[in-house]
Amino acid sequence: MSKIALVGAGGKMGCRLTDNFLKCPQYILDYIELSEKGIQNLEARNVVVSTEEDAVPIADVVILAVPDVSIGSISDNVIPKMKSGALVLTLDPAAPIGGVIHHRHDLGYVIAHPCHPSVFNWEPTETAFRDFYGGISAKQSIVVAMMHGNEEQYLLGEKIARDMYAPIKDVHRISLEQMAMLEPAMVETLAQTCMEVVKEGYDRIVEMGVPEAAARDFVLGHLRIQMAVLFKEITGSFSDAAYKISKRAKPILFKENWKKIFEMDDIKEQVRDIIHK
Repeated sequence: MSKIALVGAGGKMGCRLTDNFLKCPQYILDYIELSEKGIQNLEARNVVVSTEEDAVPIADVVILAVPDVSIGSISDNVIPKMKSGALVLTLDPAAPIGGVIHHRHDLGYVIAHPCHPSVFNWEPTETAFRDFYGGISAKQSIVVAMMHGNEEQYLLGEKIARDMYAPIKDVHRISLEQMAMLEPAMVETLAQTCMEVVKEGYDRIVEMGVPEAAARDFVLGHLRIQMAVLFKEITGSFSDAAYKISKRAKPILFKENWKKIFEMDDIKEQVRDIIHK
C-alpha cells in the first residue's frame, strides 16, 4: 500500500482529490492543510489533518495540490523532507516548465492533469451529465508526463492519477512540453480567451435588446454544432455563407502571427505570468 501525502488537501483542487481518495482504501493517506478555510473543508469531510513534519518523510508519494503562485516556495519547504526514491506528483505543467519546482535527482517527478469531461460525452444520468469538472461521475481522460525518474515511478504516478481523477476514459502519456502546449497555450491562452470574447459578444447583443433567453439558446446551440463539425463528431460542413464570413472575420479578430503562442519561448512567458504573483 502506497503512502501518500496530499499537500493542500483542503483547497479547491485538493478537496476534489480528497473526495476521491476517501474512496480508495488501497492507499494510506495523510492530508496536509494549513489554511483555516482548508482545515474547515477537511473537517466537514471528517478528515483528520496530518502535519507535514510527520507525513512527508515517510510518504512514497507527495502530491502538491497547491496554487501555481505558491508551488515554488512550498516545494522548497516540502521536497527536501522527502525520502530518497519517493515520487513528487504535481497537477499542472506550469511550475515544472517554469523551473520553480525544487529538484532532487534521487526523486521521481510526474505531472498528471485532467482533460475534464468532453462536451461530446454521453452520460447516462443527469448528475453525470452535470459533472463538468469530472472526478465525480462523468468519465474524463487525463494526460500524464514524466519530468524525471524511472518507468516504475511513472507507472505509480499514472496509477494514482487514474484513481484520483476517476472515472477515467483514456490516459494519454505525453511529454512535459506537450502538456504545456495544451495548458496554458491551447486551453487557456487560446480557447478560454476566445470563449471570453464570445461571452462579451453575447452580453453586448443582450444589452442591445436581443432577449437573453433567445440569445443563450441561439449561441450555445450554434457553438455545439460548430464544434461537432470542426472536430468531426459528425459528417457535415458549414454553409458557403458561413465559410465566407469566417474568412472575412479572421484577419479582423486575430493577429497574423497568433500561432506563436504554441512556441516554447512564448509558452515560458505565459508560464511566468502564471507562477509569479
